[in-house]
Amino acid sequence: MILQGKRVGLPAAPVVHRQFEAHVAATPDALAVVCAGQRLTYAELDARANRFAHFLVGRGHGRGAKVGVCLDYSADLLVVILGTLKAGAAYVPLDPAYPAERLELLLGQIPDLALIVASPATAGLVDSASAEAVDLTRSAAELEAFPATAPDVSVTGDDLCYAVFTSGSTGTPKLTAVRHEGWFNLMNWLTLEYGLHRGSHNLVVSAFGFDLSQRSLMTPLFCGATQYLMTSRNFDALLAYRMLTEHGIRTVHCAASTLYLLVDWETARGGTALAGLDYVLFGGEPLKVERILDWARREGNTCTLLHQYGVAECTDVATSYDLAGYRPGEHEIAPVGRPAHNTGIHLLDEELRAVAPGEPGEICISGVSVGAGYLNGTGPESGKFTTIEVDGETRPLYRTGDRGYVTETGDLVVLGRTDAQVKVRGMRIDPADIERALGRLDGVREAAVVVADTGTGEAELVAFVVPSDDELAEDDLRARLLTKLPRNMIPSRCVSIARLPLSPHGKVDRKALVDSCRPKGKR
Repeated sequence: MILQGKRVGLPAAPVVHRQFEAHVAATPDALAVVCAGQRLTYAELDARANRFAHFLVGRGHGRGAKVGVCLDYSADLLVVILGTLKAGAAYVPLDPAYPAERLELLLGQIPDLALIVASPATAGLVDSASAEAVDLTRSAAELEAFPATAPDVSVTGDDLCYAVFTSGSTGTPKLTAVRHEGWFNLMNWLTLEYGLHRGSHNLVVSAFGFDLSQRSLMTPLFCGATQYLMTSRNFDALLAYRMLTEHGIRTVHCAASTLYLLVDWETARGGTALAGLDYVLFGGEPLKVERILDWARREGNTCTLLHQYGVAECTDVATSYDLAGYRPGEHEIAPVGRPAHNTGIHLLDEELRAVAPGEPGEICISGVSVGAGYLNGTGPESGKFTTIEVDGETRPLYRTGDRGYVTETGDLVVLGRTDAQVKVRGMRIDPADIERALGRLDGVREAAVVVADTGTGEAELVAFVVPSDDELAEDDLRARLLTKLPRNMIPSRCVSIARLPLSPHGKVDRKALVDSCRPKGKR
C-alpha cells in the first residue's frame, strides 16, 4: 500500500536561506523577529547573518562544516542559524534546557564539530567540548568588520542544513542530518497547502533541541512573516498565552502535550487567543484526542488543528490531517492524514513488500524528505535508510519502525511502534492501547502507562492518571478498565497525579515516570 503526495516542482537550487533572502529584497523593512523587546527587520537580520557567515568562512568553517549552537531563544539564535546556512555549513542544536551531563554526551556524538556558538549564560554547559566556543557578544567588534552582504558560497539542495539528535533504539542518541532540499520542500508545502503568508506570524513554544522547533523557527521567515520568541528556557504556559493574546500570532507548532496545556489554560480563563489562531500544527507523540475535542468544537473556535506525523530522519513532517474531519464513532485513533508534497508513505511487511489496502504494516517514508542518515551511525540503525523501486524508479526510503494502516478514505492511521510492545506476565502488550482505553473513561483527563521493574526482576504495568476533577479510586479505575480490556492488560497500579511530567521537548517524560516507580536506592 502506498500513499503518494502531490508532485510539485522545486527550484533548481532548493536552498532554504535563499527564500529568506528573497523576502529581504522584497520587504527589507518588514519585521523579522521579536524577542524580549528586541526587534529586527528582515534587512537587519540579514546583515547580521551575513557578517556571521563571513566570520565562519574566514575561519575555514564553510560548506560542509558543522556548527554547534547552544543559545537561549533570542535574535542572536536566528542570526547564527541563518549565518551558518549562508556559509554553506549545517547547524546542530545543543539545547541549553538540557543538563550539562546530557550535553557532554551529545557533544561526544558529533563528528568533526567545527565550533560552538554559546553565550555567557550557556558557555558553562558546553565547556567539555574540544571545539572552540564563540560568544557573539564578545566578538561583536570583530563581526562588525565583516561585509553586510552575503558571502559568495555555492550551496545546493543536497547540502546539509541542520542535524538534530533523536533517541536510538541502542540507547545512544543518533545525530540525524537533514538536507536543504528536504527542508525547503517541507516549508514550501506548508506555505502552499495552508496559504501561509507575510501575516502568518509565529510563536515558538517548543525547546530548541526538538526537531519540530527547526521548522517552527524557519517557516515564518520562509514565508515573510514575523517570528516571536519567548525568553523562557523551558515552556511557560502563562508567558506563551500572554504573547498569543498581545501579539498578532497566527500559527503555533508544538507537541500534543504542549497543546493540552495551552487548551487547559484558555479553557480555565475563558480566553479566545488560541481558538482564534489560523493554525496549530502538532504531533510528535500519540494524540489523546479527548483532551481537546470539547475546546475544538466550542462555538467561535476558528483555529484549524493539523494533526501531523513524521520523524526527524525525514525532515520532521510527512503527513497532515485536519482534525475537523475526526469523528469519534468512525475513528478509534485520530488519523494523521495524507502525505506532504513529493513524499510517499509505504505500508510494508518485514520483507519490504506492500501490504494489502487496510492491512497494518510498517510505515516507511520515501521522497525528497528522506534525510542524509545518521552522522554518528555505524550500527544497525543506519540500515533503516534504504531504497525502494516504484514504477521503475529507485527512491530513498526510511523505515520508521512505526505501525499503521490506511483508511478507506485514504488517510494514514498510526498504531504505535513495532518495538513498543512489551512482555508482561508472558503476554505481549502495547502500552498505547491501555492509554487510549484509560483516556476514554469518565473522570480521566489524560493518562500514561509505563513498564516498571518491581525490584524482583518482574515487569509490571503502572498507569499514571490525571483526574478531570476529584481523585480517582484505583479499584474503580481497574474495574472499569476490565470492561474495555482483557485482564492481562490491566495495570498493576493506577497512580493519580496532578499533571504528567514533560520533557524539554514538550512530550510526556516517560523516563521520569519510570524512575518514580523504582524502589528507593535503585534510582
